[in-house]
Amino acid sequence: MTGLFGAERRFQLAVAAVLDIALHGGREPVQSKDTAARLGLPRRHLEQLMQQLVRAGLLKGVRGPKGGYRLARERRRISLADLLLALRGERADTSSDEPAPPLVADVLAPLWAELEALIVERLAAVSLESLCERAVAAGRAPPPPDIDFVI
Repeated sequence: MTGLFGAERRFQLAVAAVLDIALHGGREPVQSKDTAARLGLPRRHLEQLMQQLVRAGLLKGVRGPKGGYRLARERRRISLADLLLALRGERADTSSDEPAPPLVADVLAPLWAELEALIVERLAAVSLESLCERAVAAGRAPPPPDIDFVI
């Protein structure tokens, strides 16, 4: 029985990586080596995750010596449910060909499906923008860039 709960750590890392890009992005893309260093992860591990989010349309990859990643949409238009569903789309199926025991099939599997639906619904209400606001409030965001909007 695969589901949301088996991918919790991977989901948290994806949220942290995208949040890091949202917080540190500016004129230049955010380099994966910088995100990996801030998150304390090996770069190769993070790269696989970032490429998966690029394929899902949540990040844009920028090539070149100053390349890296940018958000593919505005922060307010990316929800935690978007991230979860992007990861779920490429997750390997660990189920077997054997039928589930009746207790699992008739009781536990439907319960898990209900719980997953509730969690996805709740995650859809949390935007990347709201996480950025929480990071600022917690003192975990970099100072805002010194941008002059005068034309």
